[in-house]
Amino acid sequence: MPKISVEMPQELLDDLDEHVGDDGKFVNRSDAIRASVRKTLDLLDEIDARHGRLDGAE
Repeated sequence: MPKISVEMPQELLDDLDEHVGDDGKFVNRSDAIRASVRKTLDLLDEIDARHGRLDGAE
């Protein structure tokens, strides 16, 4: 799996870390970021589909 580097504000990183670890929803930061990117892309696909911008969209 390719690795990437991302810059983000400390406030956002602190908020992310509240959801990572033994008591969090995600195992690690990478897992949390992957889940967020997937969800964002799914939402963008839904928006594009509503506007007829996807191949095969009605």
